[in-house]
Amino acid sequence: MSSRPNLILKEGTTLSKKETAQKNNLTAARITADMLRSTLGPRGLDKILIGTKWTEDNLRKITRVTITNDGATILKDADFQHPASKMLIEAAKAQDSEVGDGTTSVVVLVGELLEKAQKLIEKGIHPNIMVDGYKKAAEKAKEILNEIAIDVDINDDELLKQIAITSMGSKSASIAKDHLADIAVKAVRQIAEEHDGKVKVDIDNVYIMKKSGKSLEETELVKGVVIKEDVIDSLEAGMPKRIKDAKIALIKKHEGLDLDRGAVVFVRELQVDTPEQLESYVKGEKEILKGMVEKIVDAGANVLFCKSALDYVVTHHMVRKGIMGVRRVDEDDLKKIARATGGRIASHIDDIGPDALGEAGLVEEMKIGESKVIYIRDCKNPRLVTIVLRGGAKHVVDEAERALHDALCVIRNVVEDGKIVAGGGSPEAEVSKRIREFAMTIRGREQLAVEAFANSLEGIPTALAENAGLDSVGILVNLRAKHKGDGNLWYGVNVFSGKIEDMRKLKVLEPLRVKMQVIKSATETACMILRIDKVMCAKMMDLEKDEGMEARLREIKMRGRSKRRWGQTPVRVPRRVEYE
Repeated sequence: MSSRPNLILKEGTTLSKKETAQKNNLTAARITADMLRSTLGPRGLDKILIGTKWTEDNLRKITRVTITNDGATILKDADFQHPASKMLIEAAKAQDSEVGDGTTSVVVLVGELLEKAQKLIEKGIHPNIMVDGYKKAAEKAKEILNEIAIDVDINDDELLKQIAITSMGSKSASIAKDHLADIAVKAVRQIAEEHDGKVKVDIDNVYIMKKSGKSLEETELVKGVVIKEDVIDSLEAGMPKRIKDAKIALIKKHEGLDLDRGAVVFVRELQVDTPEQLESYVKGEKEILKGMVEKIVDAGANVLFCKSALDYVVTHHMVRKGIMGVRRVDEDDLKKIARATGGRIASHIDDIGPDALGEAGLVEEMKIGESKVIYIRDCKNPRLVTIVLRGGAKHVVDEAERALHDALCVIRNVVEDGKIVAGGGSPEAEVSKRIREFAMTIRGREQLAVEAFANSLEGIPTALAENAGLDSVGILVNLRAKHKGDGNLWYGVNVFSGKIEDMRKLKVLEPLRVKMQVIKSATETACMILRIDKVMCAKMMDLEKDEGMEARLREIKMRGRSKRRWGQTPVRVPRRVEYE
């Protein structure tokens, strides 16, 4: 018999079994949830995330600071390493992509579910029993939410505004929440489309342009597009910077509008023997360019957006004809302009006609801060709008963008579904009460899991009370007492008064879709973590101790710097080198 051991896994691999693996996963997930718990609700606190990122040439790192209480942003930017923590990150991402709000609630609820599950597992309850009980309770919770949901009129702008204000109540942008909520409602109204009797809203058709300076109250909604370009500075003065009743031509890269004379002579191998021949060639070239401008004029256009550059002869004739020209426009911006104005992007100058032109009430160049932008306003029935978001500092603008995104998403959810619930922890308290009654109809140990699910739901109003500095135990006792009575369905935690009040009367409202998705995402994530009984971790290669790799990185950096010094393209340094 050989004494040599049989290696099943690669040498250096660590294996955590049963109780150890379960305990580590549950602990890591709960710690991650506790980090976000203090950000929940209108009295929640912010987090500062400090990290580093590479510059564009990848030759040095700079410090990056983010101030936010948005759950999805915190989880995305924080560098979590534990697999259980990464599962919570995925749950928050799914919540954000599906409904746009409730990311913190998902993580908090997952933490509560796992905390209750860990206590029962330590008492001998098998994880599979917990999973089965949680799934039954989740289905019952969704059934109850559908039953108690309030049907609303999606054409009630004041109601939609209150829902947006509730969503932004926990963000620092709440100081301008009325103004931002009004803008969000108008933006969603503008892009909403009806298909087969159902209203659909594509939030991607709301473009947010961030500009530091002024205040959040200066944020404006443009029924059209704002692009980061400027009008051509012609060699002669006169290029219009403001056009009313604009007829807009959109052209992809067209070489004829940007003739490279040197290239033309070289390719055609044009031989010029006399000055008259050269003069004739130059004159013919100018006539070609003039003819292109005439085609634009004949189509009825007075504004031109072009992806390519424009020859100075072209800009000269555009000035004479009173046409505004904007060159080197990004193709994505061309598509936005086309959708907003109803125009069509032409690939050739001959494709421009009256039917291909977009329409706008006003096209003008404006200066915001130190940069120039082009406003395309008052487009005819646009399906794309732009929100120019202002703020006193970059951090303020970034956080306001996250708040505005949440507001747009919750309004979309209500417009598409037409169902809402009250906030303040009232739906969680009501569902918890009814699931606790449902648990009495279940036999066996699953009853304990269903009761644990009901108790976990009360973690949301408890966290709201804790973050407001209230007595969470007293609040929970009073909340349970209120929900035992008839007609007290929407009583929740008023974090400003410290009392249990009717959230519907206080106009604290949330979309039903957000609550439904919170239950789905939290239950699925908790069940996934509970079903893990082993963790196998392969040995990681330590790049810092690999002298050959360090030398290679230094060589690449020095080569990049030397090429930059001589005006050549730098060599990019990878952030992380992976090899087998």
